[in-house]
Amino acid sequence: MKKKKLTTSAGAPVSDNQNSLTAGERGPTLLQDHVLLNKLAHFNRERIPERVVHAKAAGAHGTFTVTKDVTQYTKASIFAKVGKKTPMFGRFSTVAGEKGSADTVRDVRGFALKFYTDQGNWDMVGNNTPVFFIRDAIKFPDFIHTQKRMAQTNLRSHTMWWDFWSQVPEALHQVTILFSDRGIPKGIPYMNGYSSHTYSFINARNERFWVKFHFKTQQGIQCMPQAQADELAGQNPDYHTEQLFNMIEKGEYPKWTLYVQVMPELEAENYRWNPFDLTKVWPHADYPLIEVGEMELNKNPENYFAEVEQSAFSPANVVPGISFSPCKMLQARIFSYADAHRYRLGANYEHLPINRPQCPVNNYQRDGAMRFDGNGGASVNYEPNSFNGPEADPAFAEPPLKISGNADRYDQKRGVDDDYVQPGNLFRLMPDDEKKRLIQNISASLKQVSKDLQEKMVAHFRKADKDYGDGIAKEIGL
Repeated sequence: MKKKKLTTSAGAPVSDNQNSLTAGERGPTLLQDHVLLNKLAHFNRERIPERVVHAKAAGAHGTFTVTKDVTQYTKASIFAKVGKKTPMFGRFSTVAGEKGSADTVRDVRGFALKFYTDQGNWDMVGNNTPVFFIRDAIKFPDFIHTQKRMAQTNLRSHTMWWDFWSQVPEALHQVTILFSDRGIPKGIPYMNGYSSHTYSFINARNERFWVKFHFKTQQGIQCMPQAQADELAGQNPDYHTEQLFNMIEKGEYPKWTLYVQVMPELEAENYRWNPFDLTKVWPHADYPLIEVGEMELNKNPENYFAEVEQSAFSPANVVPGISFSPCKMLQARIFSYADAHRYRLGANYEHLPINRPQCPVNNYQRDGAMRFDGNGGASVNYEPNSFNGPEADPAFAEPPLKISGNADRYDQKRGVDDDYVQPGNLFRLMPDDEKKRLIQNISASLKQVSKDLQEKMVAHFRKADKDYGDGIAKEIGL
């Protein structure tokens, strides 16, 4: 087979890629060696900034297939008819660790999905847990700082975790999940994915429903004991990444069933929980799961950087028939995720192949770093115009969202929005052996902090369930 000619990034042929241009055999290197300079300059820029959170991840391509009719709730074209298939891409990550950190740490897992629908990209940017530690994004940078490294030592700190959680009781639900068996999945195929946030469905009659998305693993929930996870963190820190890649390579395609919980719009006003509180679930007895379709991961990336590292997901990417809710965390993420991508990848990140919609895109955005298509050619870049430029279509307008009340900073800790009820219910649902492991996992971390913090946390756990708090108190010697 005839070999390809090596060229510079500008396409010029390279005569020698092994020896620098020097002044004599033992002389200094010449500045005019543009091949050397090009290689070194590109090498210095090979690493783009890693994500502040969700830096370590695996990814894969797949297909979503509709299995049940949900058109009474949504006009989204992805769900238009039973049997319809839509290509998608998924990225699955840890939250706190850096890009080279271990897969098997105890952490929440990101569950980000991009569906290339015929009306644009829909990004379902969730986690493997149905709730989160906080319900207001104004706390998010502070929370993430506690999960990262101390300013002085650059070391992780159990004290930072528990100091924050002891003063934010709303975190107790997610803390209970994090330190349960589900805090360390056996692998990506063996965990569920959730929207966590409440979103909205809008149907063809312009009726709004509140909705939560649940991707239930068909492989079954499987978790990893702490001792095995710790061992693998040293032996094979890329265990989950390798496992997913190998399964797909062997044709053992992991699958998830998509279900939704649906709440009529007006029922949110009087529901016993704030349905837009990210620290709460909707009990299935109130809003049962409704099957929608099946997601299958069936193709590995050809290039990790191009497809996984440069993939960019944002809750702002919705399509007609799927929209937002008043969830405070969601409202902030609509801005912050796309803003992070513009900083990390550049203003034109959605032109990259992995992020580019697979339907026509027409707008007036021009220029910016790395604009590598025709940049709109000679077409006008303003609206309104008299030159047949793209126009907005009022047919896609959403029904107005009813809002009321004064603009203020509202404390959510009141009335039936009790932060202890649902964590207590979750604890009481667990079998005895899982309760024991939960208490042991929490205690192993709490033993590393001050007695003052231990007492604060035990008081919170006791408010959720007396046996929960007493068990931890006994384990840590209070």
